[in-house]
Amino acid sequence: MRLALSAAFMSSVILLSNTAADEKSAEGWIDLMKTDAWKKVDPKWIFTDEVKLNPEKANRLAAKSKEGGTIWVNADTGRLPDLYTKEAFGDCEVHVEFLIAKGSNAGIKLHGVYEIQILDSFGTKKKLTGDSMGGIYPRADAKMGYKHIDEGIAPKVNAAKAPGEWQTLDVVWKSPRFDEKGDKTADAMVVKATLNGEVIHENQALKTPTGANWTLKETANGPFMFQADHGPVAFRNLKIRSKKE
Repeated sequence: MRLALSAAFMSSVILLSNTAADEKSAEGWIDLMKTDAWKKVDPKWIFTDEVKLNPEKANRLAAKSKEGGTIWVNADTGRLPDLYTKEAFGDCEVHVEFLIAKGSNAGIKLHGVYEIQILDSFGTKKKLTGDSMGGIYPRADAKMGYKHIDEGIAPKVNAAKAPGEWQTLDVVWKSPRFDEKGDKTADAMVVKATLNGEVIHENQALKTPTGANWTLKETANGPFMFQADHGPVAFRNLKIRSKKE
């Protein structure tokens, strides 16, 4: 009887220990695969459990809606309104898994204004710039047809996978700092970014927001944005958590 109780006790301890470890590993992460995490989700989003390149048009994605699907696809058009979180974040970590069609374009934006580019750059021999996969997007002049006024910040390597393959982007982000008067004392920074397991940015300061947002006043926190209006893209396992300094 004692042996039986002892075995049962040890099993319970192991189970509780494993549960605690699982909870600790997920500590602080906010699941962004829930519609209520976003300010507005267009009803045309496709929720599915499988997505692939359209066999007839590689520049489109093929997916069928399925109840309970954990993959989001920006409809047949590849052009839906961008997603903005309800919650604002300062220093944070982001994890996103995404899949794009051939020639497609998307991105993530910290504070809704600092963009890390998602673009089909697989196999390109062109010079890497901020407009390449994983680049920190160039500044642009919206009054001149969104013309780039610099090259942005190129990724250290071209780690892009082929269209139709799942890719992973992890970012550790540090917000700009301000004094009591509201004057900026330190630039925003991509502390570390990895694409498909390869480091693409490290301790990279951003003196301004990106794209046409570069003239906007910077803030200590802001929403996280997922870009969905530039081409076919799917994502899964998107999550974020605040990070203490």
